[in-house]
Order: sequence, then structure tokens, then C-alpha cells
Amino acid sequence: MSPELIILCIVVVTALAFDFTNGFHDTGNAMATSIATGALKPKVAVSLSAALNLVGAFLSVEVAATVAKGIVNLDKVGINLADGKNHKLLLIVFCGLVGGILWNLLTWLFGLPSSSSHALFGGLIGAALISLGAGGVVWGGVIGKIVIPAVLAPVVAGIISAIGTALVYLITRKVEHEKQIRGFRWGQILSASLISLSHGTNDAQKTMGVIFLALVAYGKVNPDDGIPIWVKLCCALAIALGTYIGGWRVIRTLGKGLVEIESPQGMAAEMASAAVILTSSHFGIALSTTHVSTGSILGTGLGRKGAEVRWGVAGRMVIAWVITLPAAAIVGALTWLIGHYVGLHNELLGVIVVFAVLVATAGYIFHHSRKTPVNAENVNDDWDAHNPTQLNDNNGKAPKDRKSHKLGKDSKQGTVAATPATTLDPTTTVSTDSVTNAPVAEAVAETLHTPQQGGQR
Repeated sequence: MSPELIILCIVVVTALAFDFTNGFHDTGNAMATSIATGALKPKVAVSLSAALNLVGAFLSVEVAATVAKGIVNLDKVGINLADGKNHKLLLIVFCGLVGGILWNLLTWLFGLPSSSSHALFGGLIGAALISLGAGGVVWGGVIGKIVIPAVLAPVVAGIISAIGTALVYLITRKVEHEKQIRGFRWGQILSASLISLSHGTNDAQKTMGVIFLALVAYGKVNPDDGIPIWVKLCCALAIALGTYIGGWRVIRTLGKGLVEIESPQGMAAEMASAAVILTSSHFGIALSTTHVSTGSILGTGLGRKGAEVRWGVAGRMVIAWVITLPAAAIVGALTWLIGHYVGLHNELLGVIVVFAVLVATAGYIFHHSRKTPVNAENVNDDWDAHNPTQLNDNNGKAPKDRKSHKLGKDSKQGTVAATPATTLDPTTTVSTDSVTNAPVAEAVAETLHTPQQGGQR
């Protein structure tokens, strides 16, 4: 096996690893509201979402074409006349993926629903800039199909969701509240399924585009060729598996941290998100499904009279959105420098060193996450701990202050007692009054040395 083929294999494996992180990072976009309202049990929700992401990955390739040909300027990358391969492009693609994966894992650790798409684009842009200069980036494609949609998507989704929420409550105002909730829970299953399907048509395509770039660099395909079927299948399976694993930290933030959601709000938010995502996929716009879903959830809070919107949490999310592109670009650029200079005399060695850095950093982040575990059992715990007397320490006494009951700290085993799991039957009303542990956001806030502001309107 030639060194070039080994590098290609490492790049493809890294791309599928990114697709996997994209899956569990973005599960909350589709299922957070259904889990929060009790329309679906957590494990059932992620299983359904995984299956529909798998199907959706085969329905469109427009976004894949945007990623493959709309970010890195292929005309600026030269072909090695000795072997007909594009070594520089392979390293750019690899380092772009590393930047995207590390940013995904970091924001997942903090429970921040940032954009996996922008993390990938930022990594590619950073690696292309440091390698090829400003001319190595297709700025027209970046501005027109990435930056502008990133600004408009959450606003448009939020407006649609707010109007939809207001109309839903207006139309059903004379319906008994319990009947209203039961009926909309069934509707949520359909609307959440539609988001999962649309997520597959948008996000799985991005990794297909990246692998296609790697194949172009290796000389296996031409830039004008279509996406090979094995690439579609591998990407579909990777994002489906990641979705099934469930990014419970992000699901918790979206479902409990922004707005206390009822089933009518959940259905309105999901329908608004699905409409925007499917439209963007049709036009080949590499939209951030995270931005869309978050905007829709905030819109439900604005559309329902008396709903509480936690602007402190929303503000931290917006900051993460703003810095995603440049942060991932910096990581992409730094890893390119490492891979390039270590690999001056042996390209394979440079790639292996960068891959080792990726694995080591990912391992550290995962290990750190085990200190404050969030899973299907505690994902619906009350966000603000409105009834702290139910939060017991090892002696059965209520903690004196909120700092002492971060997730994962209250039991000897380091696990969290959960509220009863939500029911499989959407017609059953689930109470969210019981409180067992304080939210992950408090652990994050303490880590960052910033005060918890989740309860602010």
C-alpha cells in the first residue's frame, strides 16, 4: 500500500468520524423538543431520528456539490506531475476535518448547540488560507451560501415559528388543555420525523462533499464526476450511528435550557425548522440546522404568551455561533502547519502526527465529560432546579447552595438520579415539576468562571 493511499484512507476515516460527531451533536435539532415535552422517550427518539437521517442522506446531493466545489478553489491547487495526485489538497481536507471535529467535541462538552457545518467550513477555510493564500478560498461561495444564510436562517425560522405558535394557541384556545397537549404530541412525532429526514438531506451531504474532495486530490475521480455510491452509503451510516448515540448534552440545552416547551410549541418549532431546512437543501445551500432549530425554539417562546425565554443561555449560544468559523479556521490552520512541516520529508509522518493529536484531544474531552454525565435518564431534569429541596446529597440532606449539586456530583457512584422516563405513549401527560439535579449549564458556567444566567428572561 502506497503512502498516498494510506493518507487517503486516514482522511476518509477522519471524514466519517466528523460525520459521526455531526450526528450526535445535531440530534437535538430534531428531537430535543419531542423529548422535552414527553412526546417520545429519549431512546425511541434518537432511534427514530437515526433511521430517518439514514434515509435522508440518499435524497439529495446538492449540498455535497456546494461543499466539494464551493469552498476550496481547486484551480489554485496544483497536480503533482510525478504521480498525478494532489498532495496539498489532501492535507487541506484532512486538517479542515480535524478543525471541525475538535470544535464539535468542545461545544458538545459545554452543551452548546453550535453549527457542525460551520465548524467544518471554518476548518477547510483555515487550512486553505494558510496553504494557498486568500485566492485558495472561493469567497463568493462562502459569503453567498454560508455566511448570509447563517445570519438569516435563525431569524426566518424564529419568525415562522413565532407566528405558527401564536396561531396554534389561537385556533385551539377553546380546547381543553390536556386534550390539546395529547393531540399535539402525536403531531410532534410527525414533525420531528420530518426534521430528521431533512437533516439527512443537508448535513450528511457535507461529509460526502469532503470525501469527494479527497478522492479528487488522490486522482480517483474528476471534479465533474458524481458522488460515488459507496461514499453516500458510508456517510449515511456514520451520521445515523452518531444520531443514535445521542448528544444528550446538546439535547438538554435545546429542550430545557432555552424555553420551557409545551407540545403545541414543539410542533410549531419543528414544522418551521423542517420547512427552512428542506428549502435550503433543494437550493444547495449548506445551512446550519443548529441555527435553524435554535431560532425556531426561541420563536416558540416569543409566540406563546407568558413563556419564559432564557436569554442568558441564548446569548452564550450566539457567541459560540459567531466564533465557530474563526475558531475552527485557526485549528485547521495550525494543524496544517504541523502536518506540513513535520511532513516535509515524509508526508505520511505529518498526517499521522496530526491524527495522533486529534485522537489524544478527543480522548481528553471525552474523559472530562464523564465528570458531569448527561444521558437519557437525566436529560429531562429540571433546568433551573426550582425545588432544590428535592436535591439530596449523600446524607439525604438538601445541599446548602446550588454549586454543590452539579450533575454527576451528588451520588457516590458519580451518576445522577433521573426523573421518571417519559412515556412511550404520547397521550400520557408527563410532569416536569420534579427536580433531581442542577443543569449542566451550571457546571459549564463554573468551568468558565461566569455566573449562571439561565433563569433570566
